[in-house]
Amino acid sequence: MPLIALTGGIASGKSTIARRLAEHGAVVVDADGIVREVQSAGSPVLRQIAAAFGDGMLRPDGELDRAALGAVVFGDTAALARLNGIVHPAVKLESHRRFTAAFDADPGAVVVYDVPLLAEARAGDQWDLVVVAHAPADVRVERLVRLRGMTEGEARARIASQADDDVRLALADVVIDTSGSLAETVAQTDVLWEQLARR
Repeated sequence: MPLIALTGGIASGKSTIARRLAEHGAVVVDADGIVREVQSAGSPVLRQIAAAFGDGMLRPDGELDRAALGAVVFGDTAALARLNGIVHPAVKLESHRRFTAAFDADPGAVVVYDVPLLAEARAGDQWDLVVVAHAPADVRVERLVRLRGMTEGEARARIASQADDDVRLALADVVIDTSGSLAETVAQTDVLWEQLARR
């Protein structure tokens, strides 16, 4: 019953790996999905965000205004730390609930936590395996420009706002090189799955 942390910087191909592992039968728990859930309208987390950063963080429908919040915390380490202090504990609690539910349903399950901010927020947790999706920054910049319509400057700023690649790679038990073709990434993921199946 391995619990695997899957991480990688923005545009590193992490989602491709998660999808492939799910196709093989892994239970994928999506950290970003949990973040959106715990910040939904009326939630205790959203009330704390509004209390900390002002009601301007809320849209008229009561949902979080992600753009407004992003503008406040981006590049402001103190504001980001305050936000993380509100959000991360709730995400940790909910992710553990989902891990437990998955293993209760199938003690032999392979559970994959798809978590962009492992190095920043969950590096000290107990994982059976840490898998890092890795592509050089220039490759990721090109993907962000081509696939997400960012300018090169915006793409580099987003990458710079995340953990350094060396910090992420230092956590890795397995590195999947995603700088090549989609087929090459999928093939490496298939090899990982075979290794997990043999454990």
